[in-house]
Amino acid sequence: RDLTPGKNVKASTVITNKRFPDELLVSTNERNAALFDVYRCNYKTGEKVLDTENPGDVVGWGAEDDSFEIREALVRNQEDSSNIVRVRNSKDAEWRDLITFPYGEEGNLVEFCADNGKSCYMTSSLGRETTALLKVDLETGETIEELYSNDKCNVGGVVLDDDTKELKAVSYNYARTERVFFDEELERDYKTLEELGPKGAEVGVASKTRDEKRWVVAYSRSDGPTEYKLYDQEEKTIKDLFVSRPDLLDYKFSPMEDVVIKARDGLELVAYLTRAKKEEKTPLVLLVHGGPWARDFWGFSASAQWFANRGYATLQVNYRGSTGYGKTFLHKADKEWGGTMQDDLTDAVKWAIDEGIADPDNICIYGGSYGGYACLAGLTFTPDLYKCGVDIVGPSNVKTLLDSIPPYWGPLRNQMLLKIGDVDSDEAFNKKISPLFHVDKIKAPLLIGQGANDPRVKQAEADQIAFSMKEKGIPVEYVLYPDEGHGFARPANRIDFNARAELFMKEHLGGRAEEFERPEGTTSTFPLLEKTQDS
Repeated sequence: RDLTPGKNVKASTVITNKRFPDELLVSTNERNAALFDVYRCNYKTGEKVLDTENPGDVVGWGAEDDSFEIREALVRNQEDSSNIVRVRNSKDAEWRDLITFPYGEEGNLVEFCADNGKSCYMTSSLGRETTALLKVDLETGETIEELYSNDKCNVGGVVLDDDTKELKAVSYNYARTERVFFDEELERDYKTLEELGPKGAEVGVASKTRDEKRWVVAYSRSDGPTEYKLYDQEEKTIKDLFVSRPDLLDYKFSPMEDVVIKARDGLELVAYLTRAKKEEKTPLVLLVHGGPWARDFWGFSASAQWFANRGYATLQVNYRGSTGYGKTFLHKADKEWGGTMQDDLTDAVKWAIDEGIADPDNICIYGGSYGGYACLAGLTFTPDLYKCGVDIVGPSNVKTLLDSIPPYWGPLRNQMLLKIGDVDSDEAFNKKISPLFHVDKIKAPLLIGQGANDPRVKQAEADQIAFSMKEKGIPVEYVLYPDEGHGFARPANRIDFNARAELFMKEHLGGRAEEFERPEGTTSTFPLLEKTQDS
């Protein structure tokens, strides 16, 4: 059953609660394309009623656990791009501002404490470099107690008792997931799980029974699929449940290494390396994550394993602007698209060359969304570094990218301008950072993949650079999928593009590729060829 019907309706936050097993709280933009209201849905009957209407400035919602009422709103101030945490005492009470995070600061409300509305758990970077976990007075916004912080990275997951809301553990992730325990019994359980599980795997708890005596535990590895096991908390034993991808168990995969690379200005960059061969240098794929306000993690990467199987090392870099490493690291990327953000990628490639990992004559830059932009920027701003590039749904002109963002991104636009730079009023700056205006510098062949229905990076972003390169006689291949959006969701189209990408890389890097056979059901089209035929 479709609980959120309607044309062009986007469903966002979904909140569940064990005390209200038949209900969901879900936010959608069906009333106003630019705003998300909260609806209360009965998933058994399909009944849906408006629960909380967006006053016009809310970009996120949170519920109090015991009452299952919307009691928190995250507000974005359009004038100064500050974030405001707004709370109320009940669903009928007035909203009030609790804490303001000016632009450049990070923080959010984690959970309400079980003390009749007196306090809550929050993360905050106010007065410090990385986010700390705090206990905060819900009336005054003052800090009652600092519970945990880490100097190198932000607070990650927070484990609370379901009923008492007592703090049990905090996780953080600089290069790998680590935990600090506030509950001795939970700490003993995790040590037991590490001892019983596969060596080197990261332990995660997927779910628990209500009495917390049976746990579904996930063991994640970088060189194999995730294994799920049933943990008996009383007996301290585990039983096999299932494997996420059992078909992969018959194959040998390359382990992922976490490394730290120093950028030219001394900034430490956490990166992940997956090698095809350890004993000799190989071609390298620099796989750039999207966002750019996101990050790569250690774990099983299907793309990295695919590249390793084809004979390429893969390097994934948390360049400046990646999230989780504190506010200075994040905002060192402000106004640095095509600048120091790109320098970080260049420095990472040079590190791999200096370490004898990468063949300097065979480097490919590959990425989607912002990673696609980084591919285009790499080929235009450092044209001698890369042998080829693969761009998936990457913007080529930053100004036209921001002019065509979907309505529900409206509240975020001003902050994007602060982070990217004022491409609205500064034409010279936009031309400086947009690869479209530097096409003449490209030397390496480029493969472009694009979805015609992409609401974020419109087809025009691919069209304009592909046709410009073709007109200038620069090697470019352009594959367009009429039924795809921001990335390729349909299996036939994913297989089609990956097959074309590995043939492209084989031609330019010399690795392996399967013989191409067009997948049944793919909708791939080729605008550059069609234009040639039409003319």
